[in-house]
Amino acid sequence: MTPIPQSRRDVLKGAAVLAAAASVGLGKAASPRRAHAQGSAAAARAQIDSALRQAVDTKEVPGVVAMAATDKGVLYEGAFGPRVLESGATAMTPDTVFRIASMTKAIASVAAMQLVEQGKLKLEEPVPNIDPALGSPQVLNGFDATGAPKLRPAKRPITLRHLLTHTAGFTYDIWDADTGRYVKASGMPARATAKVASIRTPLAFDPGDKWLYGVNIDWVGRLVEATSGQPLDAYFRDRIFGPLGMKDSGYVTSPEQRARQARVHARQADGTLVPQPLETVPVNPEFWSAGGPLYSTARDYLAFLQMLLNGGSWNGARVLKPETVALMAQNHTGNIPCGVLKTQMPALSNDVDLFPGADIRWGLGYMLNLQPGPNGRSAGTVSWGGIFNTYYWLDPAKKVTGVIMTQILPFADPRALKVYGKLESGVYEALKAV
Repeated sequence: MTPIPQSRRDVLKGAAVLAAAASVGLGKAASPRRAHAQGSAAAARAQIDSALRQAVDTKEVPGVVAMAATDKGVLYEGAFGPRVLESGATAMTPDTVFRIASMTKAIASVAAMQLVEQGKLKLEEPVPNIDPALGSPQVLNGFDATGAPKLRPAKRPITLRHLLTHTAGFTYDIWDADTGRYVKASGMPARATAKVASIRTPLAFDPGDKWLYGVNIDWVGRLVEATSGQPLDAYFRDRIFGPLGMKDSGYVTSPEQRARQARVHARQADGTLVPQPLETVPVNPEFWSAGGPLYSTARDYLAFLQMLLNGGSWNGARVLKPETVALMAQNHTGNIPCGVLKTQMPALSNDVDLFPGADIRWGLGYMLNLQPGPNGRSAGTVSWGGIFNTYYWLDPAKKVTGVIMTQILPFADPRALKVYGKLESGVYEALKAV
């Protein structure tokens, strides 16, 4: 339950002090107004520290790492609580390794848009026919009297835009009862087996008709592999992780990274948190899932977000063109409402409605707020999270981005979301003083 060393924060504050001194003449003190602003920013960061520390102390979350940055650099870093709720557990640190689950999807979407920039994939054309599930999609049209699925051909082909916006018709059984029924009736392998057959579900609706979260981005990953000629883990390493210095991100952890990993905790009916065993990683998977199973750290993921915040370039590496990043943050679902999910598996996810009553749409890879959010985010902010209650947001208008990581099931945990909201509001308070 110790805050991280403030070295990067102090460097940032020191740079601000030097800049202020330079603006009034070398060796002169910063103006009272600037000093007040610096004090206000420090107070806002202390407020975030307090909120995160309290959440850990009251066992709202087991442990948490949170970070935020502007286009000028890191604005906030904090790490509180243990990596697992056990006696003698190691404290959270900025380099604690987390299972980031569906936060993988934004990375895979960037990979796909790199190939769009190169002309190797098209947003609007039918996707390459690399699998019958994509080339000859079938729509699930109910079940007959014996319980057998009834299928019909889709009315239109699937495009990359459909896949990136979750409007292709692919779903998850976690939030779609008919898909769950189909999985059982057909004897499909579980997604955890890492078999391609585990994502060959029929569509819940015709492409482009609705929004429903699903294995769409897994198929995007398959397209990236087929188009680039590289396995997805190698593509991510060579084209995204390596250039951005994301040294702790990947599908397989080293023994040293495994030793830094936080454990997942299951929320019980009485609100308590029970640590779960470390997961086993599939050996020789048939494919690397673009939808979920990456490991990363808050610092690594913040670097990815800073790349997007800075128009596709970070740390001297150009990952995407500015116009591509801007395109990804636009509304690509028109008037189709997005973002609301009804759970079919309460052990894995609560009902999901992160902004009740708000107009939510989808960009190319992430959720899009059409109106300002309650904790400070602007209209046009993109965001999403992972099933173990890791979350991020990126606000292009106010040039700020943040990430919060904890490890709790089920998804959309109300207590974790409350902490996320406190981080976000605290970041915008700090932003006012910068």
